[in-house]
Amino acid sequence: MAGFASVAAVALSVREQLNRCYDDLVAADADAFRAKPTARLVQTTDFGKIGGDANNPIRFPTLSIFVWRVDVNRTMRSPWSAVAAQDHTIHLPLDVHLLLTAWDSEAEAELRILGATMQCLETRPVIAGPRLHPSGKWRPGEAVQIVNEDLVTEDVLRTFETLPVDYRLSVSYLARIARIDAPSEPDHPDVLTAVRGLVPSVQP
Repeated sequence: MAGFASVAAVALSVREQLNRCYDDLVAADADAFRAKPTARLVQTTDFGKIGGDANNPIRFPTLSIFVWRVDVNRTMRSPWSAVAAQDHTIHLPLDVHLLLTAWDSEAEAELRILGATMQCLETRPVIAGPRLHPSGKWRPGEAVQIVNEDLVTEDVLRTFETLPVDYRLSVSYLARIARIDAPSEPDHPDVLTAVRGLVPSVQP
């Protein structure tokens, strides 16, 4: 994957994967949900506008996808550094941490959304090929793996303490590997001649 859009492209790929899965679940069972949810990306300020802004992405029923942390993948950092030494560019492998929260007017409906979300991600833990969001400018063979993150309750509670909303039942998943590469430089011919000591002139 090339460029700074990688983190956003990973989150968008997860969103599209979940929305496709919700469609499949409803097609197989019309009673799968009280009302079919929509997975949406959210930012910190969206949590403070629930119910007060009709344009807020968090509206019932919704599965919010909140990128709460981005880390350098220490395991893959060294291998990609070796690649960088060969092709003389930057390759920064990243882990994208996602907090997934169900929003509905009924507790049972929220639990159905969370259960369906976890089923979808466990059944289809790899996003590849045309299922990857095109904004990532993916290279052939690239894929994103989605795994459940071992996040203790205290960590979730601390996360919600920083958000303008009370605690909600949530699950955390890790998307890996997002990678930021330096943009390709255009090829330049080798410099064969250097001229020194000339005086600038307006004459051709």
